[in-house]
Amino acid sequence: MSGSFLLIIVIGLFGMFVQSRLKSKFKKYSKLHLQNGLSGKEIAEKMLADNNIYDVKVISTPGSLTDHYNPQNKTVNLSEPVYSERNAAAAAVASHECGHAVQHAQSYAWLQLRSRLVPAVGISSKFASILLIVGIFTVEAFPQLLLLGIVLFAATVVFTIVTLPVEYDASNRALAWLDEKNMVTATEHDAAKDALKWAARTYVVAALSSIATLLYYVNIYSSRS
Repeated sequence: MSGSFLLIIVIGLFGMFVQSRLKSKFKKYSKLHLQNGLSGKEIAEKMLADNNIYDVKVISTPGSLTDHYNPQNKTVNLSEPVYSERNAAAAAVASHECGHAVQHAQSYAWLQLRSRLVPAVGISSKFASILLIVGIFTVEAFPQLLLLGIVLFAATVVFTIVTLPVEYDASNRALAWLDEKNMVTATEHDAAKDALKWAARTYVVAALSSIATLLYYVNIYSSRS
């Protein structure tokens, strides 16, 4: 078993641990009700207004942990529990997604870079997996196929790396706003910070996993081509 393949397995196991802890944390902090009595929707709308952002809508989206900011139509999409509930977990997620809206409004460099990478990642995701699989079986005869697959997959790797500062900055903006505007108590702030910390780690795992996978394919290309 190659070292890069073993690394993929280790990171995969760590990813499962992080996902489990994330769900556990959100379940725990969903029981910590906010003293201000505001819902996730109301917190999001207030954070947008406090940052003079009036062209972004806060809407509800189905599912759990499906929250995201869409820069194309300028919407903060909150999962149903976050949208309507009034707890520390909802406050953390709602303010984090609004952090992305603030990044967009302020032309945050890392967010702009990630947005520019989206078309390339869309193309690479369609063809990279096929080229990588076919390339492995034909590497001795046609090493160019595997190499092309590696290049396309590298675009995805770059995207996951660029995503890290975007996500961490959004969380920092969220926590700073919650504190500055006295939106939460000290206990609620600590809960929101802990929840966002574990959420951010899922992006770290994704980046590490993509890097390890890229190294795995590069190793195959180097040893067999």
